[in-house]
Amino acid sequence: MSHPQSYEILLVPEFKKSGTDAPGPGRAIRSAVVAATGETGASGYPRYEGEGVVADIDPSTRTVEALLVDGAELDYGLSVRISEKSVESGEGRRSPAAGGTPEPGDSRAEQPDGEPADEDTGP
Repeated sequence: MSHPQSYEILLVPEFKKSGTDAPGPGRAIRSAVVAATGETGASGYPRYEGEGVVADIDPSTRTVEALLVDGAELDYGLSVRISEKSVESGEGRRSPAAGGTPEPGDSRAEQPDGEPADEDTGP
């Protein structure tokens, strides 16, 4: 199986306290392009590094399994999103499994509190 050679990592706040100048949910406060190192991280998934970010990413689900930003774990109140980088164009593709903007009806959507949404079993 061929793994993507790079991803764009986006750090976004999970919530916004009223009266602050913090960006609202979904607006990245930092991004970094990470490239495959050819190594496997402690999580057992391929390791990607770049621009101060080290991430172990499951390429089959595009889920970030481990993350260090400038050598530290992610602060509370932040979450990570990834976008696959196209080698030809350099453009990214958002991944709902990794926290990108879910499409309507996507059962992997999360509630604002970070809990998975209940699936609608429908009639």
